[in-house]
Amino acid sequence: MKHRHVIDLEDLTFSQLQQTIELAGKIKENPEKYSHVCDGKIMATLFYEPSTRTQMSFQTAMMRLGGKVIGFDNPQNSSVAKGESLKDTITVMSGYADIVAMRNPVEGSAKAASLYSGVPVINAGDGGHLHPTQTLTDVVTLSNEKGRLNHLKIGLCGDLKNGRTVHSLIKTMCHFEGNSFVLISTKDLRIPNYIKDIMDKSNCPYVEVDNLQDNISDLDVLYMTRIQRERFASPEEYEAQKGVYILDKEKMKNAKEDMIVLHPLPRVDEITVEVDDDPRACYFKQAVYGMYGRMALIMLLLEDKDYYFTNDVEKKTTEKCCSNPRCVVNQETYLPKHYYNKDNNIICDYCDHEI
Repeated sequence: MKHRHVIDLEDLTFSQLQQTIELAGKIKENPEKYSHVCDGKIMATLFYEPSTRTQMSFQTAMMRLGGKVIGFDNPQNSSVAKGESLKDTITVMSGYADIVAMRNPVEGSAKAASLYSGVPVINAGDGGHLHPTQTLTDVVTLSNEKGRLNHLKIGLCGDLKNGRTVHSLIKTMCHFEGNSFVLISTKDLRIPNYIKDIMDKSNCPYVEVDNLQDNISDLDVLYMTRIQRERFASPEEYEAQKGVYILDKEKMKNAKEDMIVLHPLPRVDEITVEVDDDPRACYFKQAVYGMYGRMALIMLLLEDKDYYFTNDVEKKTTEKCCSNPRCVVNQETYLPKHYYNKDNNIICDYCDHEI
């Protein structure tokens, strides 16, 4: 089935990903050339949870392409506060806009929205599940700052359990030859098994460790993440994990001269301010690269008739609810309960958890 929704960066073929990265570079070099390609087009940004960079990056990207923006950044200021379903919201918005960027804390919500949208939907983050345009940001940054996307030793540190940016990045970087991962987290915040399965099947080596200082010395990339208060069930659980990993000037002394530090932002206390002056700190540049990546993605979805995606995975319907309490099917109960088979397991098509 053909579609033009970007729910997961895996929706893009390898050549489409390369095309998007290359276009982002061209826009960065000559932004004026692309300043009117979306004249007359409208983007709806539907943000069900707080965001600074992602929301404003999408809005700025569309406006720099000549388009306009509508939407909301607080569901309490929309009909969602009155009980409007996701289906009704997306159906109406896709009648107003030419493209939709949506963030929602409920896992699988972007996939659910795509079922009812008449225009392309871009997943701007669905809970702890996926964040494909952050991964696009990351690969555009790596391509520019490291000059390659292969043969990289990538350290990922912090909340690897709930970090959707981490999940999406690993899935994408597994497609490039010679990459390996150092997964730095506490036992309670380790990477989910389905991501380990992806690394295993891609023959990408990885190790799980719990100490940042002892494992920074041979990394090409260090990807820091914050311990996300909003992903924890209670304040006590959050307090037990926060502040465990802090990158400071002393730890940076152990890193290679050409290692780069990335972070999806916002940071809290996991990178000290003194690291900002280190030339290896690329997280603020990373945010700007993200705007160019999103400009390229918007432009291709709206302007290139060959930029579509094909989903050949056979979907089936079940009466069973997904076992993941954060899955959209457990909140938007009218949704068809789609699943696919993977390695003799029944997997939810919305959130990728076992049913």
